[in-house]
Amino acid sequence: MYVKQLPKLKYKQGDSLVPMFSGESNLQTVIAEPWLKISDEGLALEGLCFDRQGNLYFVDAFGGNVYQVTLPEKKIKIIYRLPELNPAAVKIHKDGRLFVCGVGDFKSTGRILAMQQDGSEVEVIVPSSTGYCIDDLVFDQKGGFYFTDLKGFPTNPIGGVYYVSPDFTTIQPVLQNMAAANGIALSTDEKTLWATELNANRLHRVLLQDDGIQIAPFGANIPYTFTGHHGPDSCCIDSDDNLYVAMYEQGRALVFSKTGYPIGQILLPGRDTGHMLRSTHPAFIPGTDQLLICSNDGTNGRGAWIYIARGFATGHLGYQFSE
Repeated sequence: MYVKQLPKLKYKQGDSLVPMFSGESNLQTVIAEPWLKISDEGLALEGLCFDRQGNLYFVDAFGGNVYQVTLPEKKIKIIYRLPELNPAAVKIHKDGRLFVCGVGDFKSTGRILAMQQDGSEVEVIVPSSTGYCIDDLVFDQKGGFYFTDLKGFPTNPIGGVYYVSPDFTTIQPVLQNMAAANGIALSTDEKTLWATELNANRLHRVLLQDDGIQIAPFGANIPYTFTGHHGPDSCCIDSDDNLYVAMYEQGRALVFSKTGYPIGQILLPGRDTGHMLRSTHPAFIPGTDQLLICSNDGTNGRGAWIYIARGFATGHLGYQFSE
C-alpha cells in the first residue's frame, strides 16, 4: 500500500534539555563561573545573604542546616540545625540578628526564627501556630518585614504575601490567592514590592501606599509570565532597581528592569545537558556588582555549588537590613 511521505519533526543536535523561547534566548546573556563548592551531595541550597562583616549565610532546605561562610577564607561551618524547620531563606535585621524562614511541613507548620550570627539566642518571631509555610522575607526601613506563604497551586491558590509590623505583633495580608508565593524584594525607595509565584509562573509588581500595606490604585500587575518547569524562585535587586530572579529547575537567573521588562539573563554552566538546574537564590556581594547564585545537581553527580557573575549594577543591600 502506498503511504505518502509526510513532513516529520526532528530533534536538533545540541538542543538544550531546558530550552527557552525565542524572546528570552535573544536577551543579553552571560555564563556564570563556579565560586564555591559546598558539598559533593546535591544539597538544596537556598537563601544567600551577607552580614555587615562580609560573612555569607545560607541554608540547606531539606537538611535543616544554617551555614556561615567567612570571607575571604571561604571557611564553611554549620551554625544552627533544626531538620523539621526546612529553612528556605536567611535575612539580616537592622539589629544584626539572622531571621531564618522555615517552610515546615510545606502545609501549615512554617515559622520564622531569629538568632545571633553564631546560631545562639534563638527566638520565635512568627510561630508555626499561625499556619503559614514561610519561604522568604524582606525588611523595610522601619524594621517590619514582608514574607511569602508558599502554599497553593493553580487550582487552589491559598498562598500569599503578608506584612509583619516592626514590633512583630501583627500580621496583615498584602497579596492573597497566590499559587505558592516564593521570592520577594523591595525597590530602593520601598514603594514597589516584587513577588514571584512559583506554581503559577508569574512575576508580581505592586505599588504600595504610604502605609506599606495597602496597594495603590491600579498598583498591582503581573508584568511577566514565565515558561517552562519549574518556575521563579527567590529574587533580589541592584542599585538601579533591576530585579534578578532565580529560575528553579532551569539553571539560570532572569533580570528585569524596574518596570518589569526582561533585559538579561545569567546561565549556569552545564544547564543545557541537564546539570545544576536547581538554581534558587541570587545575592550580591556587598559593595560590588558581583552576583552569587546557588544551585545543586540533585542526583546527577556534581554536588551543590555557588556560582558568580556580574550584574548590571552594584547590589542594593537595603533589602536585607537597614543601617
